[in-house]
Amino acid sequence: MPANAFPILIVEDSKDDYFLLSHALAKNGIQNPVHWAKDGVEAIEYLRGQGIYADRNRYPIPKVLIVDLKMPRLGGLELLEWIKDQPQLRLLPVLVMSSSNQPQDVSGAYSLGASTFFMKPSTFDDLQKLTRTIHEYWVSCVSPAIEKADSGQNQGVSAGRE
Repeated sequence: MPANAFPILIVEDSKDDYFLLSHALAKNGIQNPVHWAKDGVEAIEYLRGQGIYADRNRYPIPKVLIVDLKMPRLGGLELLEWIKDQPQLRLLPVLVMSSSNQPQDVSGAYSLGASTFFMKPSTFDDLQKLTRTIHEYWVSCVSPAIEKADSGQNQGVSAGRE
């Protein structure tokens, strides 16, 4: 695996959207390890290293999160809010990729610490171009190391507001 092949966690409830996004990465020759969480609750378990995600060799702390907003159990905005409250994860780059371009969703995501906000492209070619651009940007960025999440911290995660 190349040195710049940082782990990516995709938080997306649609299996089809996850497949398209991971396929677009692969079509661009991007060899990053890609992991999938189906909603915010599963993403928190992953980030904490809990349950099936306890093996950090198999499920490393990601260097970038790609998050959908509208998901069952715990949505993207609630996940951003949780991340913001985790000192060891506050610096984790979070890219929102959503079908929504509602002003309250965009401003809400940025106010909760999203690094950027993208509309989901309507064609696979556009998705492939976007993933290439995103990857080239993040490969060239200098970012701080993310500490291992404390699995005992903030155990009281509530369900989303959706």
